[in-house]
Amino acid sequence: MSGLFSHIGRYSILLGQVFTRPAKASEYRRLIVDELDKIGLQSLGIVALLSFFMGAVVTIQTAANIDSGWIPKWTIGFTTRQTMILEFSSTIVCLILSGKVGGNISSEIGTMRITEQIDAMDVMGVNSASVLILPKIIAAIFIFPFMVIGSMFLGICAGAIVGTGQGVISLTDYIYGLQYYFEPYQVSYTLIKTVVFAFIITSISSYHGYFTKGGAREVGQSSTKAVVYSMVFILLSNYILTQLLLL
Repeated sequence: MSGLFSHIGRYSILLGQVFTRPAKASEYRRLIVDELDKIGLQSLGIVALLSFFMGAVVTIQTAANIDSGWIPKWTIGFTTRQTMILEFSSTIVCLILSGKVGGNISSEIGTMRITEQIDAMDVMGVNSASVLILPKIIAAIFIFPFMVIGSMFLGICAGAIVGTGQGVISLTDYIYGLQYYFEPYQVSYTLIKTVVFAFIITSISSYHGYFTKGGAREVGQSSTKAVVYSMVFILLSNYILTQLLLL
């Protein structure tokens, strides 16, 4: 239990250092642009691939499980829409990104720690926590919602392409299912979750990397811990936010 409170305390102190006002805004803008590329653009491929095939699979599985003539065909479009918007494009995509993005962040900062680059920054009077972590948090919070919106769009389009291509549903029925009882608030709910998840991934991964001690082996261990704890807190916050925002 004391170890838990120790981590909470160090994490809180680190965040206090991270959000200290930057000395040179122009330098932070350059760092944020670099992080947008590393965190966002370099992850677009895997997000697009997963979203397309998930939308296709949900459509096929829903069609295969409609055995009763009492269930209308437009249910396929409705189910695909709800699956992509409410859970997959936010929670599942962010869980996957916690492995790719979170692992990279922890490894990058952990390597800088064991090679004493962070110590050198501190000696020169540079706020290393703010310089290394804040651009990552800002970039993730900005780019993740756009990636999630793209994931929703691709998944829904994939469902339409596969469903109509295999003849399991007409495009008219599919579109009707997409429109049936649609609540725009569900998209807002998803984007709120995404912003929280983006903060969790970047801050927890940075924390584990920043306090790495030892050598290359410990960097790998920190990276693993960053991914695991990020996933745990994503799932926990997903439950809490769903209780608060949907019920």
